Amino acid sequence: MSQVLIVDHPLIKHKITILRDVNTGTKDFRTLVEEIAMLMCYEALRDLPTTLVDVTTPITATKQPMISGKKLAVVPILRAGLGMVNGILELVPSAKVGHIGLSRDEVTHRPHEYYSNLPENVDQRLVILPDPMLATGGSAIQAVDFIKSKGCTSIKFMCIIAAPEGLEALRKAHPDIDIYVGTLDEGLNENAYIVPGLGDAGDRIFGTL
Repeated sequence: MSQVLIVDHPLIKHKITILRDVNTGTKDFRTLVEEIAMLMCYEALRDLPTTLVDVTTPITATKQPMISGKKLAVVPILRAGLGMVNGILELVPSAKVGHIGLSRDEVTHRPHEYYSNLPENVDQRLVILPDPMLATGGSAIQAVDFIKSKGCTSIKFMCIIAAPEGLEALRKAHPDIDIYVGTLDEGLNENAYIVPGLGDAGDRIFGTL
């Protein structure tokens, strides 16, 4: 059964507060995004299946759990989602990485796909779909649509900050996926930016303000 989880942890709250600060520079912002992604990924992968394997310790032979089941794919939504990838790979370095490129029309606020490249056999993998911000939900919905069109049935969306409007839209469009949120903000302004938010995550990650 799908779930929406606000990853309510003091470390994540602390790091998001620093992210929001207009005085936080590109280097620190990028590092914080990676650290938050790693902390959130720890929670998002809590339900990974395990199987018992034979292990010989210096003391005795024993059976102990190891991860089993589907392999992982990390598919960030470009470009801001790239900032979360290294944090996730710190936990699961064997995961394959794909990309979905979506740009937002500044007038309609609707996303337009301009690039996609998914790992081989992506339909047989658990797909983690990271994007720092869930604003209107348009990009996330379109990204999930695309991944599902390739036969994927196991998808976890992960964002650092969400607006209630975007979260509701994503849940309505895709009630079967798990959604992990660092914090839920007040809402959207007239330009469809999250309030209080942190500005444009992509610009702040890549220093293109």
